Amino acid sequence: MPKRILILAATTGYQLRSFEQAARRLSMEVVLATDRCHQLEDPWGDRAIAVRFDDAEASLPAILAAAPFDGVVAVGDRPTVLAALAAARLGLPYGPAAAVSSCRDKYQMREAFRAGGLKVPEYRLARIDDDPETVARRTRFPCVLKPLGLSASQGVIRADDPATFVAAFRRIRAILESRPVRRLREPMHRFLQIESYIPGREFALEGLVTEGRLQPLALFDKADPLEGPYFEETIYVTPSRAPASVQAAIRDTVEQAVRALGLRHSPVHAEMRVNADGVWMLELAARPIGGLCARALEFQGGARLEEVVLRHAVGEDVSGVSLADGAHGVMMIPVPREGRYEGVQGVEDARAVHGIEDVIITAAPGEHLVPLPEGSSYLGFLFARGSAPDEVEAALRAAHQRLSFRIAAVLPVLTT
Repeated sequence: MPKRILILAATTGYQLRSFEQAARRLSMEVVLATDRCHQLEDPWGDRAIAVRFDDAEASLPAILAAAPFDGVVAVGDRPTVLAALAAARLGLPYGPAAAVSSCRDKYQMREAFRAGGLKVPEYRLARIDDDPETVARRTRFPCVLKPLGLSASQGVIRADDPATFVAAFRRIRAILESRPVRRLREPMHRFLQIESYIPGREFALEGLVTEGRLQPLALFDKADPLEGPYFEETIYVTPSRAPASVQAAIRDTVEQAVRALGLRHSPVHAEMRVNADGVWMLELAARPIGGLCARALEFQGGARLEEVVLRHAVGEDVSGVSLADGAHGVMMIPVPREGRYEGVQGVEDARAVHGIEDVIITAAPGEHLVPLPEGSSYLGFLFARGSAPDEVEAALRAAHQRLSFRIAAVLPVLTT
């Protein structure tokens, strides 16, 4: 009998399609659970279970009624808590819901890291309706302001003095009070976090946790320095070029973070900064890397990350999985300015760059583009392979230079 896998995800997204394709390659039967209106009769024709990620307990009966399953996978941050609760009720490996919930809340995560003995910056909470001038007077600079529950660096802003602090606070407040965020109905979005700025280079680790033990799959260099005022991630390259001692310290720190949070069985995506004082954990998510970035990874035998995650979820032994030879990289193409996306030129020229494997433009004609810190999406992705990390990074930069995006200005709406 084919394995039956429950995948919890948002109603849209190319990452979900990648998991569905991987499941078909593995001959697994997929059952989707998505955050759609339960009163609509299968609007996307995928027979998905209608759930609400903001009310996980109320969503459990519909999932349990569709059992049995051999494994549970969450695609994205919001579905992870419901995935953990469902797995517990189904008797499947995953992790405590409280641990997974802490991964979604930057304050809870910092508390767990500090209790676990990890290096953490100074941090404190502020309510979005606090007076920013008053909060600024109690703040040491430089600092970084962050929404508690948003991802992809959305709303993350560095402030170096009271004036930039007040401006950043007000911008984050506007993001958290916007309709898309309020629609999520999550109490954490009434707060933001203020942290001391940690200098250093950033890295990202992709891995699996099995019975509480970390299995690193890939360590990425974030090729561009992320110093602010915004923290837009662009190029990821693996294997890392950091010294072996630094890589070992990163792996040890992530394993310590896994223990501090209490994670047991899930993919993890961890981000950290490294400087002369050591490794500072920034975030650890109980899900795989987002978007299409997973396509940068290929494992021995040609397997992709989604296949590895699915096999792990159904209890298969994936301890021998290792990256294919060579270097791998992805560039998340940033949105340069706000406007209406009209198109792109130079895609074939970019594909012709030595080492480039693919160019995928995800922006749709007519789409309203918003850059960071208000935005949270990219124009697309570039993928490269090569014999060495420097070669891959150079290919990604060269390909990006050959792309020319047409973004029309959006005229303000005038009212009388």
